[in-house]
Amino acid sequence: MNPLRGISFFQGGLRPFFLLATGFAVGAVAFWISVISGHLALNSVFSPTDWHVHEMLFGYTSAVVTGFLLTAIPNWTGQPPLRGWPLAFLAALWIAGRCALLGGTALSAFWVMVIDGSFLGVVGLIVAWQLIASKNWRNLVVVGLVGLLLAANIGFHLEALATEGTASSRRAGFAVIVMLIMLIGGRIIPSFTRNWLIKRGVSELPAAFGRFDALCLVISVVAFCLWIAAVPPKVTSTALFLAAGVHLIRLSRWQGHRIWRSGLLVMLHLAYLCLPIGLGLIALSLINADVSPAAGFHMLGMGGVGGMTSGVMMRASMGHTGRPLAAGRVLGISFSLIFIAAFTRAFIPDVSIAGLSGIDIAGGLWIAGFGLICIRIWPWLLRANVSV
Repeated sequence: MNPLRGISFFQGGLRPFFLLATGFAVGAVAFWISVISGHLALNSVFSPTDWHVHEMLFGYTSAVVTGFLLTAIPNWTGQPPLRGWPLAFLAALWIAGRCALLGGTALSAFWVMVIDGSFLGVVGLIVAWQLIASKNWRNLVVVGLVGLLLAANIGFHLEALATEGTASSRRAGFAVIVMLIMLIGGRIIPSFTRNWLIKRGVSELPAAFGRFDALCLVISVVAFCLWIAAVPPKVTSTALFLAAGVHLIRLSRWQGHRIWRSGLLVMLHLAYLCLPIGLGLIALSLINADVSPAAGFHMLGMGGVGGMTSGVMMRASMGHTGRPLAAGRVLGISFSLIFIAAFTRAFIPDVSIAGLSGIDIAGGLWIAGFGLICIRIWPWLLRANVSV
């Protein structure tokens, strides 16, 4: 008997993992700002900067990806969702990883790596089992991407142990996560946009996935491989500029100029726009010493990944708890704050306003944005569906 099956919170993956992800987005950045300002100390196996990068790349994002996959796969396969004790155990495993990385324990760096890495390992096995059992071969690519994310995570730990930096594994982590956004976003954005436009009788619809989309993904994979391998900057920057260009064209084919009345769709289109901007900034930083690589990293991370994941969590939380798909004022403001935070951190990190740096301002905007999301969607995630 599984007593947790009767509790709404453990009836589907999006509930615990979207709650954990949004709460962590607030807490981790608030803690990070307190650490770099000298108000708090970090006793982790990682340096403060490595901890911040790792936890946003592999902590926050892994929770969102898990919540999304555990919700989407039952729709893809017709299989029952993971629920009850197994889901609670998986959530506890994610929390254990965050606690291990935060420090304050007697665990060695090796055991911290094992605890942290076990979460994505278990997620990969669950996803693979569900897809293979239902013979859903088409979506097995997500298993490979989860595996690559796990490999990048383990690589991050190993590189931090062996060297004084994590440059290669940072690039690998960003590459895998951005490819996930390109793959999943390339499915859901035109699909959601198409459905919305059809309901309004619009005949000009987003282009269906075709050879051009496949070419965009191939170019991105090549560019990311060159970037991770740190080949000569001119070659890498050329590939990254090309990837940025084709994804701008890809986005333009999704009829984004027609959906301004739908806040949820606007969020997804704007978040995807941050990807080519971020790729362009990284490419520029490789050939121009005046451009900080951090600008591109934060445009990809805060704008692209943060914007896309927040938009997806909002929409899925509404749809899967029986609520209408309408962002409303609070969630519209929350996304705007996250979006502005990305541009502030990327373009004016050194500005000083009332004693606050651009980094402080961007962090505050991010915290406020995700804080509003928590206030809005947590009651939905904790209660039974309104249609029940």
